Amino acid sequence: MDVNTDNVKSQMRKGVLEYCILSILSRNDAYASSLLSELKEARMIVVEGTLYPLLTRQKNQGLLTYRWEESTQGPPRKYYSITEKGRALLDEMDLAWNDLVKTIEVLRSKR
Repeated sequence: MDVNTDNVKSQMRKGVLEYCILSILSRNDAYASSLLSELKEARMIVVEGTLYPLLTRQKNQGLLTYRWEESTQGPPRKYYSITEKGRALLDEMDLAWNDLVKTIEVLRSKR
């Protein structure tokens, strides 16, 4: 069986990207370019074409809000903030993530 490991990794990353964005925004408000930079630093490689629709979807779900701020370097920036609803979801995601990691650890320990 020929498995494309890059595709597998990509699918796993997409599955946790929403969680990563909420986690970053729970620490500080951020604009899209800074979110991209932080995700890339963490080796969660993502492109603008993936990030912007996700931010819009999270905003439409009431998980994020945004404000415009003037920038000393170029046009105004859209800063995203996590909402209370977003924080509540992040708390649930933290619990789900911890449960998932424990489950995988149990399964892997039996190999």
